[in-house]
Amino acid sequence: MASQNTHYLFLPGWQGSPDDHWQSHWQRSLPNSSRVEQEDWNNPDPHGWIAALEREVAVARGPLILVAHSLGCITVTRWTAQAPLASLHKVRGALLVAPADVERANCPEALRGFAPISRELLPFPSVLVGSDNDHAASASRALQLARDWGSQAAILPGAGHINVKSGHQRWEQGFAYLFRLQRQIEQLERLQA
Repeated sequence: MASQNTHYLFLPGWQGSPDDHWQSHWQRSLPNSSRVEQEDWNNPDPHGWIAALEREVAVARGPLILVAHSLGCITVTRWTAQAPLASLHKVRGALLVAPADVERANCPEALRGFAPISRELLPFPSVLVGSDNDHAASASRALQLARDWGSQAAILPGAGHINVKSGHQRWEQGFAYLFRLQRQIEQLERLQA
């Protein structure tokens, strides 16, 4: 498991994560948790969202695990591509759930400013969880993003956008992917020791 000083930093997607969203439940359940608060959840600005993430990482005192959903995943990868090394070194890993394909043909106008999607390999372990019927990213697209980012991938059957609307309020089963990520981080740290 993660060390006691690991901090879980949650990154909701477009329109935020309401109180009954699994991210909010997990934030209440996991010790040392907080979320990146955005100035405008409904009209996302990529520069503002990336800057908000950088501010949270910069003030973090211990190692971080990022837990992102939807547009939050795209924010993580864009931030990673331009973040200062000192900030990147604080992040131990990222759980990327239901990434939003902001390059898709039917992408909502409000999200198009986040294109193009960064294709850079993430500099820390990551697990991507997608779904075979997510309107925001097809299974094949989610797998392609996982390959680009160097993420372990899991595609869930019939899970939709893995949010409240698709029945994922508490999403206790999702902790298995967080634990998988934590084992991956521990294996890497043992190898580097």
